[in-house]
This record gives sequence, structure tokens and C-alpha cells, in this order.
Amino acid sequence: MNLKGRHLIDPGDFSLLELESIFRLAEKIIENKDEYSQICKEKILGTLFYEPSTRTRLSFEAAMLRMGGKVLGFSDANVSSAAKGENIADTIRVLSAYADVVVIRHPKEGAPRLASKYSNIPVINGGDGGHQHPTQTLTDLLTIKKLKGSISGNTVGFCGDLKFGRTVHSLIKTLSRYPDNKFILVSPEELRLPDHLRHMLKNIAQVEIIETEDLETVIGSLDILYMTRIQKERFFNEADYVRLKDSYILTRNKLSEAKEDMLVMHPLPRVNEISYDVDEDDRAAYFKQAEFGVYARMALIAAQLGVGNNA
Repeated sequence: MNLKGRHLIDPGDFSLLELESIFRLAEKIIENKDEYSQICKEKILGTLFYEPSTRTRLSFEAAMLRMGGKVLGFSDANVSSAAKGENIADTIRVLSAYADVVVIRHPKEGAPRLASKYSNIPVINGGDGGHQHPTQTLTDLLTIKKLKGSISGNTVGFCGDLKFGRTVHSLIKTLSRYPDNKFILVSPEELRLPDHLRHMLKNIAQVEIIETEDLETVIGSLDILYMTRIQKERFFNEADYVRLKDSYILTRNKLSEAKEDMLVMHPLPRVNEISYDVDEDDRAAYFKQAEFGVYARMALIAAQLGVGNNA
């Protein structure tokens, strides 16, 4: 598969075969890191983070550095010309002359897609508002593939903020493209999956979905439990956040009803929705998930730059 020069704004930008080529390359990197340690020598990754990030930004930087490349950019829009009023189109035009590939995180939905229209280098969406987070989806799919053996045929529970959770939106759209997956959506009424996504799942992808507000009644049927935090930054008033923030807290005791091989995943950061005693359970996969994120992003960057064996 030739992904050289391609943008990744939405997981749907890549076919399932193209996604599989990225996972194969990521697995090769995991198996033989030294072989890929210099494939991006003399290449530069630009990082434009208009919104706070820890794992996404640092994992992209680690990915490029582990392949022998370099990184430039900013982690706070206030220290960039955005603070002076420069628009993203002008920023990306300039950065296209400085870097070979760029990742953008932005609070406004659609900003990375807009940037891609003005860019001469591949643009990666590092998260745009409550919309999409495609490289987290690559991370999640690689985690499922490595730890469950197959991305198809799983009953996946999504729990927490399904309304604003861009990681959920990207992952559920992509998992619906794989056969025989079933979704159980666990959230308060106010944080249900958006109508357009429910419509897509039911009427276009024709995937079976069940909606409930009670995690404990469905946890025993899950192959994967994808926990999310209630996102304070997405609420318009703090009272609503305070009322909903403790809606779901996964404890070791609640896991007693779950399958022995169920995966507990989380895009991180967590606040209090997963108790620390769950970390010691063999089913806790979220820190391994974060590690896989580096390899998924290494494979993506290599494929977009046309370096390494990404066939």
C-alpha cells in the first residue's frame, strides 16, 4: 500500500487494507526496533498543538526521534503567532517549508482538514475538538489486534462521555467497518452518543448497538471495555460537569463479573473513572495501549514519508 504524501484527518481516509499495512509495519517495528532506528534521518516532524496534550504530543515526538528524525513546533498556541491572530492556513503554508510531515491538535472541529487544504506536506489530525482522533484509533486498533488477536467479532462496551469523546467517535466509526462487532453504549442520558453516529451505526453500518446507563448489568458480556473520562473542558457550565463527573467508576470489585480475558482500555488521561486497584489486574491494558501508540505513530509517519518497508 502506498500512503506516501497522504493526509490522515479521519480514520475513514484509509481503507481497511491500508490500515492493515500500518499495523503490519508497526508489528515489524516492535519486533526489530533497531532496523527502523534511522529511517527518518534528516526528516522533520512539525507539531502544532493549539490544545493541551501529553500522550499524543510526546508519543509523536518519541516516534519521530526513535526513527532518527527531528521535531519542531509548539505545545501552546500562546507562544506561537496564533496569539497575534495568524490563521491556520498561513501557519501551515509556512510550516510546509520547514517540515516533512505535521501533526495538528486544535480545539475547533475541522481545523486539521482546513490545514490539509493549504499544506504541501502530509497533515495528521492529532485531535480536533469533540470530533475525531484518528491516531488514537490506530493505537486502539493495534492494541486490540495484538492483545485480542482480531479486530473483528468483539463485543465492545464504550463507557462515559460518548457525546464529546472524540476517541470514541473515531474508534466506533472504524470498528463498525470490521465484521461482526457489536457495541454496548454506557452513558448518562446527557452524554449519549450523538444522533448522527447512532444513525450511521444502525442504518448504514447496520451494527447491533445496545444503550444503557448501567455498566454492571452488561460488563459480563464484554470482550473490550473502553472507559473514558467525563471531560470538564467540553462543558459550558461547571454545575453539569460536577453532577456527571462521577457517573462511572470502574473498580476491581466490579471486574469480578467480567470475562477473564476482557480488555480494559482507556485513551488517558484518567481522572477517577478507573480506580488504581484495577491497574494490577491482568485485564488492564491502558498503559500497554499508550506504549502501542508510539509504534502506531512510527508506522504512520514512515508510511506517509515513504520510508521503511511499509508494503
